[in-house]
Amino acid sequence: MQRVDDKNLRARVKLFGNILGTVLAEQERPQVLETVEALRKGFIDLRQHEDPAKRRALMRLIGALDPHTLSHVVRAFATYFLLANIAEEDFANQQRRRHVQSGERLWYGSFDDTLRQLKAEGVSAGQLQQMLDALRFQPVFTAHPTEAKRRAVLEAQRRLYVLARRLNDPNLAEHQRRSLDQQILNQVQVLWKTDEVRIQKPVVEDEIKNGLFYFRETLFDTVPRVYRNLERALDNVYADEGGAKAFRVPAFLRFGSWIGGDRDGNPFVTHDVTKMAVRLQSREVLKHYRRRIEELQVQLTHSASLVRPSPVFEARMTADEDIVAEAFGAKPGRYAFEPYRRKLHLMHYRLGRQIARIETLLDGGSDPGRGAGYGSEDDLLADLLAISDSLISHGDSNVAAAELQDMIALVRTFGFFLAELDIRQESSRHTQAVAELFAKAPNLPDYNELNESARVGVLADLLSHAGTPLLYAQDLSDGTREILRVMRTMADLRREISPRAFGAYVISMTHQASHVLEVLFLASFAGLCGRHQDGSWHCDIRVAPLFETIDDLAKIEPTLEQLLDVGTYRALLKQSGNIQEVMLGYSDSCKDGGILASSWSLYKAQRLISRSTETRGLACRVFHGRGGSVGRGGGPTHDAILAQPPGTVNGDIKFTEQGEVLSAKYSNADTATYELTMGVSGLIKASRCMSVACTPDRADFIEIMDDLAQRGEASYRDLTDRTPGFIDYFYEGTPVAEIGLLNIGSRPSHRSKGDRSKYSVRAIPWVFAWAQSRQTIPAWYGIGSALKGWRGDDAERLQTLRAMVREWPFFRALLSNSAMSLSKSEMSIAREYADLCGEAGGSVFDRIQAEFNESNTQMLEVFEADELLGDNRQLAMSLARRNPYLDPINHIQIIALRHYRDAPESDQAERLRWQLPLLRSINALAAGMRNTG
Repeated sequence: MQRVDDKNLRARVKLFGNILGTVLAEQERPQVLETVEALRKGFIDLRQHEDPAKRRALMRLIGALDPHTLSHVVRAFATYFLLANIAEEDFANQQRRRHVQSGERLWYGSFDDTLRQLKAEGVSAGQLQQMLDALRFQPVFTAHPTEAKRRAVLEAQRRLYVLARRLNDPNLAEHQRRSLDQQILNQVQVLWKTDEVRIQKPVVEDEIKNGLFYFRETLFDTVPRVYRNLERALDNVYADEGGAKAFRVPAFLRFGSWIGGDRDGNPFVTHDVTKMAVRLQSREVLKHYRRRIEELQVQLTHSASLVRPSPVFEARMTADEDIVAEAFGAKPGRYAFEPYRRKLHLMHYRLGRQIARIETLLDGGSDPGRGAGYGSEDDLLADLLAISDSLISHGDSNVAAAELQDMIALVRTFGFFLAELDIRQESSRHTQAVAELFAKAPNLPDYNELNESARVGVLADLLSHAGTPLLYAQDLSDGTREILRVMRTMADLRREISPRAFGAYVISMTHQASHVLEVLFLASFAGLCGRHQDGSWHCDIRVAPLFETIDDLAKIEPTLEQLLDVGTYRALLKQSGNIQEVMLGYSDSCKDGGILASSWSLYKAQRLISRSTETRGLACRVFHGRGGSVGRGGGPTHDAILAQPPGTVNGDIKFTEQGEVLSAKYSNADTATYELTMGVSGLIKASRCMSVACTPDRADFIEIMDDLAQRGEASYRDLTDRTPGFIDYFYEGTPVAEIGLLNIGSRPSHRSKGDRSKYSVRAIPWVFAWAQSRQTIPAWYGIGSALKGWRGDDAERLQTLRAMVREWPFFRALLSNSAMSLSKSEMSIAREYADLCGEAGGSVFDRIQAEFNESNTQMLEVFEADELLGDNRQLAMSLARRNPYLDPINHIQIIALRHYRDAPESDQAERLRWQLPLLRSINALAAGMRNTG
């Protein structure tokens, strides 16, 4: 096992632990700190040496505590985890900084290492340019309710991270170090007195503002840094071919959002909420541009008597003459001899008018119009490029390549919209709306009676008619009326904010080609697509079918091919860029058929999507609906991209970033830079098939994986679909119902209220609940049975599986991620949750225990390892540090669950007494395990 020197990390964790102890000693009753210390030391001892008598004594200690004390004990452990997470994050960033300073080849996944690897494979500068031109990396932020921490806690966490980083300065004087320690203590004390449990369920506006936090605090600074790091690597690796100056580096970073656009299962996301989301995003980025402009005004103080601006710059100054009086007021001659400052002042003013317009609209006022504001982001970009080119023309290229270049990168990335807002709605809602509109038209058939072929035919015919269709009736149902309002809102905001304000219209539960045509038909009423009177086509909406279940993934090829062979659809697709976007759902497919069937079905689906589009001369963009946990498609982004089928990525990838993943990746600039770099470098590597020959997947590996997936799905379905009492085990042996009390998201946790089926519960609480009870079965159940069933006692088959791990990135990533989740399972604790179900829980638990043991055994054999995390020492050490602190929280949660559930419905006071420690235990475990859903 690789050794990791974590002495400094252990010292930092100890420092934070001592500071927390000081706060507890000063701010709480002695019993709280005494209990925390007794549990901490006791469970550390039990991890080292099992002692039944000591375990019973610790359980008696927990059982004797009142709910109020239990709440504070849990909060202490949760705060410890938060501080430990900060220490680990800072330690990882320190290691990378030292690596950069050493001048050595940088880490795996860095731009430097990636470009060196490509050059060693023979990728020329021209071939690399081809890959860069195709590059498009788009994380999509979602409000899926997997972030258990409040924004107030996230902000405190960020402040503590900044202080922790300052502690690393070796030149600090002793008094400065003491001052920092005091500031950290102050922040921990404030954090201790900040309630981490939300009192009220967040509304969508809260979720939108939570998403904006990451742009404001981190990404506006991070994005230019990523571009600069790539340019630096190009200088280092391709110096003999001209370095970065020999390349055109496009704005390959794009950001998306579902926050305020995802209405699937969320009745609170209306067309007005979507309007608010786009306007809030625009205001956020415009305010940042103004701050950057102010900084440039201080720097670009060139005098007209010493430099001569370019003719293009002068022309753009002349074009602004009509707003000079308005912008300068009583000082029309301000900056008259400082051309760049004068221009920047005008730009600052124009952005201010745009912000004022948006604020008026957000306040419910009537639209004052653009006035002096910019007509588009392209106009702002043209102003910035004119300044840059002018600076270069008189010998200031180095000045142009500094802060001004960063501003240009931001405008190219974020425009006036910040993040492309995707709209998502479930397919049946569109079908109902289309059927209702057809019923209002005497010349149209009964849509509900049409088969699939007839639906496709009639929709294609209607879309091919010239002009925007007339609305047949006003007496429409609320659902249909709302869908049409959403379409009109999209059309209005494209004009008001930016043509790039929206990403894809995602159709969840897509089962057939007509589901896509239905959305286009509904969009045509808002003029978003259709045919002009002269016969030409137009389309300002991109539609992405979402395939989620195992059955839908299996039918993806015929569904997609039927759609792509419709002439009307192809004509519209051409007008929207000739790129077919397809979204794949990781969460529901895994909940449906288990990790092996889900992963393999998704892998095969990508190959089919690529083949279906490529044979028709179309580009494709696969949108990966990944969650944070392995059971929802999570895992390291770099390796996940490399694990895609060879030849299917081609520079373009889009994926969701959900819940706790956002805070883990994007709360701090250093970490955000690293995470974005790892993702982009993975995308570059996965796209090398565009330039060099890639080895296709081995046919025998594919055949084996088909067999493993079938076996794994059979094992998983046997547990979840055919085991008597399994659903009762899930609801009674995990805190799934209580997770709904956390107020962590605006969307309901079930598709159908009161329906306890596997279908009804959403994937997020499904995964979250299993993780809380330390079973994590969505991420590994069925793997042990599948591996054992396929290989038996055949030594040659075992060697084949080992070769698959070595040679096939997909298989290696699948097993590595599942092994990580398996290592987070704790069967001794899971058994205690099973006891919540009474005698019936024992038989279900025994099956889970048996599969856990088999999966553990088989993976160790295949990996040729003595322990599951043998190749990831740092993660193994992190889990080892956390487990003794997680154990008591699980025991506290079990006791709180018993009391909460045993209290009569009529005794609300008693239920509330136990609800708080219960909810805090959920938060604490999520922080300690570093994942929820």
